[in-house]
Amino acid sequence: MKTQRKEKKKLNKRDQLFPSFLLLLLGFGLTGSGMAHLLLLSSPLSISLCFFAWLQGFLVVHGNTNLTHSSFTPINRDLYHSSGDLMEEIKALVFRHPDRLTFDTIKSRNKGYSAEIAVVTYCRRSQETDDRPKFRILLSFGQHGRELITSELALRILSILSKEQFLPNLDPASLDHTLDKLLIKMVPMENINGRRIVEAGDLCERRNGRGVDLNRNWSVDWGKKEKDYDPYEENPGTAPFSEPETQIMRKVAMSFDPHIWVNIHSGMEMKSLLEELNHLHCQRRCMIGSGGGSVGYLAHGTSTDYMFDIVRVPMAFTFEIYGDGAASSRDCFKMFNPTDFGTFNRVLNEWSAAFFTIFKLGPNQLGENYSKASVPTLDKWVSIDEYLDGYLVERSSRYGKKMEVLELGMQEIRTYFRLFLLSSVLLLFMFCSRISKGKCARPIVSAIAL
Repeated sequence: MKTQRKEKKKLNKRDQLFPSFLLLLLGFGLTGSGMAHLLLLSSPLSISLCFFAWLQGFLVVHGNTNLTHSSFTPINRDLYHSSGDLMEEIKALVFRHPDRLTFDTIKSRNKGYSAEIAVVTYCRRSQETDDRPKFRILLSFGQHGRELITSELALRILSILSKEQFLPNLDPASLDHTLDKLLIKMVPMENINGRRIVEAGDLCERRNGRGVDLNRNWSVDWGKKEKDYDPYEENPGTAPFSEPETQIMRKVAMSFDPHIWVNIHSGMEMKSLLEELNHLHCQRRCMIGSGGGSVGYLAHGTSTDYMFDIVRVPMAFTFEIYGDGAASSRDCFKMFNPTDFGTFNRVLNEWSAAFFTIFKLGPNQLGENYSKASVPTLDKWVSIDEYLDGYLVERSSRYGKKMEVLELGMQEIRTYFRLFLLSSVLLLFMFCSRISKGKCARPIVSAIAL
């Protein structure tokens, strides 16, 4: 499709006018000398006739594009909540279950652009004081605006956690025993500004409210570009963490210090833990492997790389929960979201069950290592300014090692070094040009006395 897009961009004005010229010819029914007479006419009437005939041809030729656009799949309002309705339903769910759920809104602003992210926390509160450490899980949904199905999955999981909905073949007593060990934070809609753009009609928009891909705005390999890099869709922003949304998510991750991170996307249906999930809930249908190997391209500046490399999350994953490979790449809603009731429910049921399997297997994968970590409290929350001032240099991870902010610093050093080299080359070029011009303009003085 990228090749097709590039070919379309190469069409010049002659290529665009040629079909219209043919329609002009057919519209007047002129051939041979009649056409020659028409072209030789210079009266206002002939010019007007030519213009209107060309305009008719232009509309006919280019009208096909509009017809194609109208055939694209719209948002199915019978299946999907609007962003506002979905967040209101989650708030109502939290209100009905204060013993299990809490709701927080975090806001941030940068250079006139503001964003807010809702964070829902699940923790079962027993009658007696429970000082046992919890296994911490952080889940993010809706990082790309066009992937509506991911936020619907967030709502389904919260409904099951609050026991307003139930999973088949799951023993309630076993579920309670599993959930007693867990502290779960969920971001149901990370990119609400981008989601609103999609709801307004731009169904292919994945970026945030000012055109930055939030999954390219993190510091690990920020700005690195592959050969198939798309500067429109994969705009990484002006700097790592330039966007309020990624600033908020970094703050949440650093303060929560999770054992499991999952970033949930759609676009395709995606090894011990994952193999078992694939067998139990995807019937071996989902792809498993490295992100680049599975989706067919390498991505840099992603949240999952940051969680694993910088936050040191032991198990950091990106899940692709749905994708229609047969859909046109321009039919974005159909490509990224189920469009019928049966597939919609299948995706939500299968992936809800998959996440509850993760809740059960996750602590077993780490053994007893997680029990050595203390339960995070709100006093660990720090501002972005404190982070950049070196807060992390003094902060110990659960492994007892110092967590340093060298990655962000090295990214900036590399950027400034490239700018320095570029400016040095330009200055050298200008200097050489002035010397060359000076030699050419200098008058030749004869050594022989006159």
